[in-house]
Parts: sequence; C-alpha cells; structure tokens
Amino acid sequence: MPDYETLRVTQEGGVVTATLHRPDAGNAINMQMVRDLGNLIDEVEEASDVAILVLRGSPDVFTTGIDLTDFAGHRRRDIYGLQRWEQMCRELERLNKFTVAAVQGVCTGGGFQLVLLCDARIAEQRAVFSLNEVKLGFLPGMATFRLAKYVGLGRAKNVMLTGRRIRAKEALEWGLLDCVCDQASFDETLSETIENLLPYHPVALEMARRLLDESFATSYEDFLGHFLAAQHRAINSEAFERLVAAAAAPAPRAATLSTTTTERRPRAK
Repeated sequence: MPDYETLRVTQEGGVVTATLHRPDAGNAINMQMVRDLGNLIDEVEEASDVAILVLRGSPDVFTTGIDLTDFAGHRRRDIYGLQRWEQMCRELERLNKFTVAAVQGVCTGGGFQLVLLCDARIAEQRAVFSLNEVKLGFLPGMATFRLAKYVGLGRAKNVMLTGRRIRAKEALEWGLLDCVCDQASFDETLSETIENLLPYHPVALEMARRLLDESFATSYEDFLGHFLAAQHRAINSEAFERLVAAAAAPAPRAATLSTTTTERRPRAK
C-alpha cells in the first residue's frame, strides 16, 4: 500500500487497517483526508489479496468531524468539496470488501457518517457519538438519508436536531453498533469481528448489500425482480459452483472395523 498524508495504513494478511492520522487537529476530516480515503478505497478495491478494510482513529479520538478551516478564505463557497466527500462515502459503502469501523473516544460529524457506511461497527465503551452539524448551522451530509434506517425516524430526529451525544452503550442498544468492549479487550474484539466476517465472497457481498439498501425504497414486486436477478448471478458464481461440487461429492466411506474373536480359556476350577 502507498503512503498517505492523513492516514497510517498497514496490511496484515487479507486485512488492511487505515488509521485516521491528523493528531494535531483531532483527526478532523479535511479535503486531503477525503482524497486519501478515496485513493485508498481504489487501491483496496483492486487488491486481490485484501478481504477486509478497517477504519480506526487514535485511542482517544476517532475524529472530531469536518475541518472547518478548509472553508476559510472562500467568500463564495461551492459544493464541490462536499460532493467529493459524498462520492467517497458511496464508494466506501459499495466497496467490494468487508468494512469495519473500530471506534475509540470521540466520534463526531463525518466520523459518525463513516461508521454508518461500514458493514461491522465496534466501539470501546468510552466512545461517544454525535452529529452536531445542525447545531452549527449546516447539514450532516447523507447521514440525513442513512441514520433513520438504523434507528428509526424519531431517534434520528432527536440525535440530528439536538446534536446530543450518544454513549457507546446506548448506540449498541439502538443497533448502531454490533459490539462494545472495554479498552483492554478492544484489539481482541476487533480480531474476533474480523474473523466472523470471513470467508469472503465478493459477488454475494455486493449483491446482499445492494438489496438491503433497496429494501427501504422499493416495492415488493420490484424488489423481487431485483432479488431474482441478483440470485441468478450468485448461483452462477465460482464460489457457489465450489459449494455445489463439495455437496455433490461422494461422502467418504466409513472405515470398517475388523473384529476378531478371541477364545478364552476356561478358568481352572
């Protein structure tokens, strides 16, 4: 993997870990980080030896959200930078690998949005989540589209309009997280989460994700057609062919136990 200005990227086996790294700015998301994440996603998508992408921050801060200094000095602000952010988010959401958000500490704004994009989401019990954009006078991106799918409209309004902070335990109860653990067991929990995602079948992963997205916005009849087309593709994939071949293979014959009769001498009286 190449070097990135705002990320620290490592690879261990089929797992790539990207750590948000702007320690002097609370890991705030600037345009350079958006570009770095986009380029990393492109690299991971093309890498045949990668199955999982993990996003994490520092032990105390996942990210403090968007870096507002990027807007300084621009009297007329266009939407380009925010559009590029949303494009990167969609690419992450549709990445042909499993994605894991591993959160410690503060997770605000754009960081919360990154969590919503990932397939698996774990947090240390000290983690705190918030969407503070509306309180600051702008919008929390396409979290306006995604958050209610996780927690329902009422809770989404409460979180988004008040900017209130959600602790990890509450996020777990709401379904925003899959697992919460203490600091000492965080890396172990992350390893278990990664192990549970494998094996990796990219075609099935891509189509299952797409169908789940469509389930909130498509009629049953249209969804059924999309499902059947996707299932047709899945059952013609190499992974399914191997599955069928294994099922059709003759079962190994049980070993026959040879028994021998041993004559015993009659006991002497």
